[in-house]
Amino acid sequence: MTFRRIAVEEAFVTPEIMAQWYVVLAGRNVEPGFAKMGESILAQTPANKPLDDRLLDIGAARIAHMDQVGIDMQIISLTSPGVQVFEAALATRLAAESNDALAEAVRAHPTRFAGLAAIAPQDPAAAAKEIERAVQKLGLKGLIVNSHTMGEYLDAAKFRPIFEAAQALDMPIYLHPREPAASWVTPYLDYALWFAGWGFAAETGLHAMRLIMSGLFDRFPKLKIVLGHMGEGIPFWLQRIDNRYLLEVKIGACEKLPKLPSEYFLENFVITTSGVTSMPALRLSLDVLGVDRILFAADFPYEDDAEAVRFMDGASVTEEERRKIYETNACRVFKLA
Repeated sequence: MTFRRIAVEEAFVTPEIMAQWYVVLAGRNVEPGFAKMGESILAQTPANKPLDDRLLDIGAARIAHMDQVGIDMQIISLTSPGVQVFEAALATRLAAESNDALAEAVRAHPTRFAGLAAIAPQDPAAAAKEIERAVQKLGLKGLIVNSHTMGEYLDAAKFRPIFEAAQALDMPIYLHPREPAASWVTPYLDYALWFAGWGFAAETGLHAMRLIMSGLFDRFPKLKIVLGHMGEGIPFWLQRIDNRYLLEVKIGACEKLPKLPSEYFLENFVITTSGVTSMPALRLSLDVLGVDRILFAADFPYEDDAEAVRFMDGASVTEEERRKIYETNACRVFKLA
């Protein structure tokens, strides 16, 4: 093998953030989707303990596991919902502290780890300052935002300081899933539809489309957004999205943008393979987006990263395509050595 396997959506959490989640879950007016998280994957049970242990470790045990499955580098980020369920001051502090912990792990293992900085959108001005600190002092390689923040989406004008800082500092934003917002989660609460099998993609795909349709990328044309899970379904729908967008403009249902929605997606988004080991899905993404817009991710520790490696090693692609997906594209997007 003449390339590294770089996995770009690999999760961690700090002990304090995990502890504060349970404070929120024990309180009143908990977001319904987050409450479901508390009853399942965040529940403190023997079945969940191995997952919690892996999330909390950003040292030797994680590296030993990477060696076992054949992953050379992880780009690590704060797991969902991160700090986005807290009030602004607490969220801002915890994001900064998690960035400090992640940067320390990267310094200790610079050839094995890189990191994405957490921010607290609850305070956009403070988030912009944290982006600057993450670049200039911590050496982190991008940002992680776990979709909506208490039901608010980043297309709102109040969040523009975040995008101003991200574009100025050339920091890609990984738009990561969480459960649907309280304003529309109710039909998802049955049958685990709020969870990763459906609701996560619906939530994050909606968020991405709000960014496109709001005209955000005309204001910030150099901005780069990363979507996991083979693009949260959007590559499959791009032709349909353009087709209906043109009708919606014609009947006055939305404003006309300078470009088609698909053009913004092709220019401002890249996707990752996290959690998807399907050759038809990969082939469609290659055909629609091109190999330069696809990065490998394993979604550790939530998915079987050994399976992700086996899939990508054996995928029906050329060796040059495999190298780009595993390494070259990640080095370009996240400015890795």
